Amino acid sequence: MPETPEDLTSIPALREILNRTDLCTVADYPPRECGIATYSRDLIDAIHQFTPYSQPTVIAVNEPGGIHRYDRERVKFQIYQDVPESYIHAAEWINDSDFDGVSVQHEHGIYGGPAGIMLTELLKNVKKPIVTTLHTVLRKPSDDEKRAIQDVFQYSDKVVAHVGAARELLRDSYEVDVRKLAIIPHGVPNIRRLPTDVAKADFGLNGRTIMSTFGLLSRGKGIEYAIEAVGQLAPKYPDLLYLVLGQTHPTVRRHQGEEYRNFLQERVRELGIENNVVFENRYLSLEEIIDYMNATDVFVTPYLNPDQIISGVLSYALGCGKAIVSTKYLYAESVLEGRGVLVDFRSGDAMAAGIDSLLRDPEYRHQIEEESYRYGRRTTWHNVAVDYLYLYYQLTGRSTEEVGFTQKAVESVTE
Repeated sequence: MPETPEDLTSIPALREILNRTDLCTVADYPPRECGIATYSRDLIDAIHQFTPYSQPTVIAVNEPGGIHRYDRERVKFQIYQDVPESYIHAAEWINDSDFDGVSVQHEHGIYGGPAGIMLTELLKNVKKPIVTTLHTVLRKPSDDEKRAIQDVFQYSDKVVAHVGAARELLRDSYEVDVRKLAIIPHGVPNIRRLPTDVAKADFGLNGRTIMSTFGLLSRGKGIEYAIEAVGQLAPKYPDLLYLVLGQTHPTVRRHQGEEYRNFLQERVRELGIENNVVFENRYLSLEEIIDYMNATDVFVTPYLNPDQIISGVLSYALGCGKAIVSTKYLYAESVLEGRGVLVDFRSGDAMAAGIDSLLRDPEYRHQIEEESYRYGRRTTWHNVAVDYLYLYYQLTGRSTEEVGFTQKAVESVTE
């Protein structure tokens, strides 16, 4: 993380710039239920702490048929995902504004056309500095996915990925110039940790060993393998309770209903572990997520996609200082070395062994928790906001001396 003063607004030159930094964000946005929407809101909130005299502005991307009651103080323009003209009109609106820069949150599925290629119409027509954040980088992209990311690099002034492993993938699989790339970790809230016993008491869960997963439910989450692990562990740990927290992903529910959740619940019945698994089928607020996290002894992400390069869920677990067991997807491998247990994909046996290694050795679990929390402290939204703002200072041609950043800070963001 950059070496910056604790109170950045105490630097006169920096304070002056912060006070007049106006950014526009292009992304999906709450109340749309999507991880990127939540990320966008959290990043905007964090940046706004440093730019109190600027009003955050959002161009919200609407899915087909989506109608959302947006915060009108923030959402000033809307893009309709599958309408090409919508992207051009959004670019014209941005160009007619006084924005200092544009923040684009990129995920293929939230923009129209093959692999979200319609976003290119906005990127190539905007005349303001653009920083685009990538939420998906694949080892083996399709031709459409490759072309979409190549366009992002061509028309963005800076591109952000969350882990350093993205650099090699982008260079080798997408053949882009990675000199534009900056690595900024996924942000996490500034979380107040509670002893698990205290947090459990609020839920009436005293005396239970809590294992949890949270997030929007879909088949790629691999929850069935965590359930198989519970089936193996329950005889040894009869007080074990696995909380599957979160509703089915709206897109999945729209096309498949609750087919996956029903499959999981049937698997619980087959294994005879109804007293060891609870489904909380609703969209959780940030406060609820943190409360459940604080009550958790072991957090699991049994995801199935080895190419997954970001997980807000896993980032939050680190921020809460949790002992984590995860499959070896790219993001988990990047952030859990020395601060978590990595296991093979699609294996209830491996997941059970990983969880057992933490439950049977409280001292080891405590060590993992402390390492997780130390990492999480370095990735709070406060620090992430500083990193993003620094990119915009670079794009305006301001010197690092003017804003008070050290040379080491420059290197940590740009290398």
